[in-house]
Formats: sequence, C-alpha cells, structure tokens
Amino acid sequence: MTLPTVPTVEDFASTVVVDRFDDMINPPGLTNHLATAQVDHDVLAVRSLNVPPVSHGDCITGQLYLGGRLARSYGQAVEVQWRPDRVVRRTTIDGWRVETTTVCPPGEPGVVVHVEVTNTAERARELRLGAWIDSTVTRSASPWLSAPPPSAPNRVEVDGARRVGRPADGSALSLQGLVGVGGEDLADVAGDPRLVEVRREVAAGASTELAYVHVVASGEDAEGVARAAYERIAADVPAALAASREAWDASLAAMFTPGNAEFGGSLPVLETANEALRTLYWWGAMGVLWFRRDNPASVLGRTYDTLMPRYWQTTTFIWDYSLSSMVHALLDPAVMRRQIEHWVGLDIEEHFGTEWLTGGPVGNWYSVNHYAMTRLVHDYLRLHGDHAFLDAEATTPSGQTRTMGDSVRYWARAWHRLRTSSGLADYGEIDNLLECVSTYVHEVASLNAANVWCLRTAAEISERQGLDDVASGMRAEADALVPLVNALYVPGTGYFAARQPDGRLVETRHCYDFSTVGTTIAADLPAEQRAEMVRFFVEELRSPSWMRALSPHDLDAGYSLRADHQWNGAYPAWPADSARAAIALGHPGAALEWLEGLARTANQGPPGQAHFVEEAVDPIDGGARKAPPQLPYILDWSCSSAGAWCELVLGSVFGLEIGLDGEVRANGCIADLDPDARLTGLVVQGRTYDVVGTEVTAR
Repeated sequence: MTLPTVPTVEDFASTVVVDRFDDMINPPGLTNHLATAQVDHDVLAVRSLNVPPVSHGDCITGQLYLGGRLARSYGQAVEVQWRPDRVVRRTTIDGWRVETTTVCPPGEPGVVVHVEVTNTAERARELRLGAWIDSTVTRSASPWLSAPPPSAPNRVEVDGARRVGRPADGSALSLQGLVGVGGEDLADVAGDPRLVEVRREVAAGASTELAYVHVVASGEDAEGVARAAYERIAADVPAALAASREAWDASLAAMFTPGNAEFGGSLPVLETANEALRTLYWWGAMGVLWFRRDNPASVLGRTYDTLMPRYWQTTTFIWDYSLSSMVHALLDPAVMRRQIEHWVGLDIEEHFGTEWLTGGPVGNWYSVNHYAMTRLVHDYLRLHGDHAFLDAEATTPSGQTRTMGDSVRYWARAWHRLRTSSGLADYGEIDNLLECVSTYVHEVASLNAANVWCLRTAAEISERQGLDDVASGMRAEADALVPLVNALYVPGTGYFAARQPDGRLVETRHCYDFSTVGTTIAADLPAEQRAEMVRFFVEELRSPSWMRALSPHDLDAGYSLRADHQWNGAYPAWPADSARAAIALGHPGAALEWLEGLARTANQGPPGQAHFVEEAVDPIDGGARKAPPQLPYILDWSCSSAGAWCELVLGSVFGLEIGLDGEVRANGCIADLDPDARLTGLVVQGRTYDVVGTEVTAR
C-alpha cells in the first residue's frame, strides 16, 4: 500500500457541521493570502471581508431571501463543510434545496459564492431569490490597532443587479451583486439598496445556477479597480472555483518540496501508517500556511498573521509566531529573519506584536516576549545555519544598538530587572500573561523556568561566538536558578504555585506551567516530581480529544469562560506543547495514547483560537468544538500557533535534536507508535537528511 505523503485540499475537508440558529458554531473562514473572509450562519451570507488596507470590519452581507422572506427565519439548519480552498453550504427551505460554494479567487480582492437551487416540488414554481446587502467599507488613515478591523457607515447605491457602497470620505468602495455563472447580468426586481432579487421559473426537479460576487478597492480609481475585479470573477465563476483549488493544492505541495518556488524552504515529508500522527502533522503545516499574507500593502513584504477571519488582521503576535517557530525556520527562513529583525528594532518590552500596514507596535507587553524571541533566533540559527545573523545590528526606538548575539544575551538576563527578593522574576499582571486567569500572575513557574532555558541557549550561542567565559557564567547562573524555580512546586501534586508580591503562594493548576517547565527544564527535575506532573496532567487536564488549560479544581476556574486558557477548553498550542512536555518528562505513553483523540479535533479546519473541552460543549463528530467569537468567548476561528503540532511530531515524537553546528540526531519515541515511520527531505543548514527511528542519514 502506498502511503499518502503530500496533502491536497481534500485531505483537510472538514466534517459536515450542522449550524442551526444561534448554535455554538464559529463559521469557517477563507483566504487567498490577500483577502480574508468568513461565511455567516446562513447558506449565502459572507462577513468580515477585509483586504488590507481596505476593510469592512465584521460587516455581514449577502444574507439570503427566499420568496421575499429572510431565509434564516425559517429556522432550517445549514450543513457546512470547509476545505482550504472553499466552503460548501447546503439547506432546504420550502421545497428549495440550496447549495452554495464560496471561495476567495486567487489574487482577487473579494469573494464569490456559486449558488445552485433545486426545485424539489412536484410542479414548476417561480424562484424568488434575493441577497440582503450591507456595506461598511473604508480605508483607515491609521494603523489597525484594535481587534476588529476598521469600518465606517456607507451609502449604498443601486446599479442594476449590483450595489455600490462608499463611505462619506470616499476612501474605499465595495461592489457586490448577483450575476449569471457565465458573467451575464441579471435583472434585479427589487431596486432597493438593501436587496438584490431575481426571479426565475424552475421546473419540477430542475436546478438553476447564479452567483454572488463581492469585491472591494481603494485609491483614485477605486471604482475602476473594483469593477475590473468584479468582471474577472463574474466572467467564469466555475473557473474561479477551480483556480482556488489549484492554487491551494500547489501551495500545499510546495510546502513539502525542497527548492520549491513559493517558499524559501520546505518541511520534511512524513511517511507513516499512523493516520493520527499524519493528520496532526499536516494540520499543523496547513495551519501555518493559512496565515501567509502576500499583500503589496505590507511594509514588511510577506508576513504571517496570527488570527483570522474576525480579529487582529494585519497583526503578528510575537508569542503565537514563536509557537510555530520550527515551521517558520524550516519553511520560510528569510521571512522569519526579517520578522525577527523588525521586532528587535522595536521595544519588545512595550508591545505584544506589530502590524504590517505601517510596521508599528500593537498592544501591551506580553511577559513571554524574551523567551519567545530567544526561541525564534535559536530555531533560525540551528535550522538555517545563518550564523552571520548574530553579527547583524539593530537599533531600538530608545537608541540602543545591539548585535543579534548581544540581543540574545540581553533577553536571557532581562529577568534580572524583574527579580524580587525571592530571586525569581515578577512577570506582572493578568494582561501581561494569560488575560483570563486572575491568579496566574507575578512569579509564575513557567517563565522563570524559561529563563533557565534562555540562559543555557544564550550560553550555547555565546560559545559559538567564542565567548567561552560568558557562556560559562550563564550556565552557572541557569543551574543556580533551577532550585529557585522549583521552590514554587507544590510537593506531591504535580502543579506549581505563583508567588504574589506579598509573599503568598497561590496554587495554579495551569497547563502553561506543565508544558513550559516540562519542555525547558525536565532533565533538572527529580523522577518522582516528573511522574507527579504527568499524573496531574492526565487526571486533571487531558481529555479524550482535547484538554482543559486550567484544572476545574483550581479556585480560579470560576473567573472566566474564555476557553483558550480556562477550565472549559484550551488554546491550540497547549495540547501539542503538553504532549511534548509529557514526552520530555519521561512518560511518552501519556502523549502517544492521546494522539488518536487529538486527531479527531482536526475535523473543523485549521486549529481554532480555542476548542471547548468535551464536558463544556458537545464535540462535533468526535472532535473538540471550536469556541465561538461572541462574548464571553471572543475567540477567532483560526490561530497561527498551529505549527506547534509539527514540532510535536518532529521535535518530540521523532526526537530531532539539531545543534547550532547543524548536527542532526534523533532520539524520540516514534518506534512505540510506528517503527516504520520515516521523515524524508529534512533540510538543515543546506544538507538533506532522512530519518528512520534513531537513524539519521545524510543524502
């Protein structure tokens, strides 16, 4: 039997999600790496179409009217299936079976929805089909510094079966309407700015087709640009659908092809008979590709966003980017280097990321930034081998000029400025850390353990630069820090406490301590403690197909319902990093036996910003359900930290250990899962390797 090695869009087809009115459903998104959009809860509507610098906010438009009535008001469920290239929706209302296919055509600033309506009645009937129109398009003169993209009130004008929306300042334009699938104009019988409607006679059992097109533009010739895009899409709607598939299949293949034309690098091919392992590896890879943005408006060139399609478009968070660090270093190293240099040129102690329309900072300081930046530089160096990068200089807004090597050493000791009388760093308040766990503040075990790792990593880099005395001092400092970190451990429990400014130790049963301590200082911990930590993880955090970020036994579990870091779910990197921690702590079985369940959660598109644990909300076809965007959850449909799943497979299950000198070793647990599994085409510092078990072979 030939094992699948390179995915296509069909490999990512989601389960069919049934969306009823006001269900806990996060509708799927779409992108062509220029435009992003989200389908809405009905069978036709689209929301959140944004093509930076042109934005619509979270405008919902194209809602279906049937027979002069809002289709959603019938209360019929809509079946929804996502693939990277399209979203297919189906419903039946009053004897009309409606099926739509929505795509963002490659290179175009908008979306198209192909509509097929079948008359299931036993007699011919007149079809009245309408699209309810809204427009809030604008081009903001300011950076996008808030979670929702900018929007503005529009005046909508009638233009046949098209509607033209403009803000008062004339900064942008939206053009949307109904067309024939071959580009022919349709006769609009509504004549209202809010509704485009067509009527057709449809024989019993027969079907009819049309399409809804929506594009946006800005600039002096915004109307001309928008009309040209509209006409290109409308001229051949089936071709637009086919082009979307072809583009996505080509990108997916390029990800696993050394020397491809789309990326500066590639990922190794995984050959395994274990379907769960393959599913999770591909899930992680596709989930990073999903966030690639090739937008000419970007001052940084190619970038990778963090969330979509609802929130924080144009923003790259340092933390989330670092959680996919290994993938970025293997797949797009030049983009990674540019992103690192850009962040170093700003003050990473004053923001959580940057937006690419201006390159400016966004948000408040995240306590993880020093650890995240060290991880990014380390992965870039060891996987790409660009050691001259350590001599590159960057100047911060405060006028501090450092080489990259000096920056790494600065980050490794940045905690000194936060050090309290206990000897550990105080990492601030709730908004600097997890945002929805009120007790996870100040002296937390996770980032203090990360300081040990950062010191040792900076020592390794310093040694590479010939700074042996500096390296020796950093290693000694790291060793001295370990017992101070472990003083936060609650003996016999498997979890840690957070020390407060008044000296109190508040128990925090959170996965971020488990995963970060486990992946940074596992070898420094006694065997009994390692076993206790894994036991706590299995008994209080792990669930059949996902996990709880916070134990429901924690006294802060009542504080919030945000499922990314609370008891009712977890952020998408936390299960992957927790599995890595379990392996590092010497208990690989706790991770390997979990993979089949985790793979079921890859059934709803790329990883969401959070998935609910099964006890909180029923799974969807066995997979942990994505959390929705509305209050109190406010969570987006997808998140770029998906690359953590690739690192679980490569760095933990296969146990790849790659030194700054490019030496590749494998010491994982893959033999316990699939003894015949292999990685082929792993490119490290210009050399290509194949890995089978613990055997690494250079080509």
